[in-house]
Amino acid sequence: MPRTPESSAPQVADKLQRPLRDLRISVTDHCNFRCVYCMPKQLFGMHYRFVGHEGLLTFEEITRVARTFAELGVTKVRLTGGEPLLRPHLEDLVQDIAAVEGIADIAVTTNGSLLGPAKARKLKAAGLTRVTISLDSLRDETFQAMNDVGFPVAKVLAAVDAAAAEGLPVKLNMVVRRGLNDEDILPMAEHFRHTGHVLRFIEYMDVGNLNGWRPEDVVPSREIIERIASRWPLVALEPSRYGEVATRYAYRDGGGEIGFISSVSQPFCRTCTRARLSPEGKLFTCLFGVVGHDLRALLRGGASDAELAAAVRAAWEGREDRYSELRSVIRSRGNGQKVEMFHIGG
Repeated sequence: MPRTPESSAPQVADKLQRPLRDLRISVTDHCNFRCVYCMPKQLFGMHYRFVGHEGLLTFEEITRVARTFAELGVTKVRLTGGEPLLRPHLEDLVQDIAAVEGIADIAVTTNGSLLGPAKARKLKAAGLTRVTISLDSLRDETFQAMNDVGFPVAKVLAAVDAAAAEGLPVKLNMVVRRGLNDEDILPMAEHFRHTGHVLRFIEYMDVGNLNGWRPEDVVPSREIIERIASRWPLVALEPSRYGEVATRYAYRDGGGEIGFISSVSQPFCRTCTRARLSPEGKLFTCLFGVVGHDLRALLRGGASDAELAAAVRAAWEGREDRYSELRSVIRSRGNGQKVEMFHIGG
């Protein structure tokens, strides 16, 4: 097993001895896409009630939470949504978090729709370390059907270029759903070979409760690996750190690195080090969580830093989540209600 990241902070571990090392912060639950595997348009239309402005944590509150997590051992922060770039002046939050002692890595996950050259420049200058961009197909017809708002592929590829031009490492996330975009696996791999960008294939997951997930729609990572390796031989890579979610491979011919996130077929619950903060300040200890711990009440109720840290520590030390390992059992019992992914980030 790879070692845990170095940290001078005291180690906080849950009931399965998993350390707290990563914090994913959803800065908004609003999104300008309606991806069919996340926010299907028929359910998230114009009348859907998202978190209002007053309910959102302020940048100051988010930074205070990040500081608390850093004191408990977190070294990596990822800003997510919804679509995080819908939150005005996100670079100001990046700058504030970058100043927190102990935070060594700040990333953002975005659909790329708002990531132009100027925004990429501001984010990099503020201290952003890297970018992950969602892209599920290179074919406009398929991609627009999946984002369901008619957004073109070319603009996402332009966002990739904008980030790269600023020296930001880029990862691409492709959610693969059988019968919808699985024929795009090889074209996507071919396009991003030799670019220096890391393409990651993600198994279609039963996130939230509303995306109509069926096991038969999942394309297991092993099948994707076999398809790619039959065209371009692959070599397995060692994990770069404890808790890494993607299984890493490299093209044998030097074409670069690719990854596979296999939450359905190969759960990685036992090494999960990630906590998630929702836009209104609820702490979730699993992507498939049900009830969050209300940190906003503490933040706005006059709690001291020590009290806030104690609440976070208690939430993590009481954690025993492993939904992906227990998926079939939980679903068979009919008690699989979960927080929606757009609300706490992927």
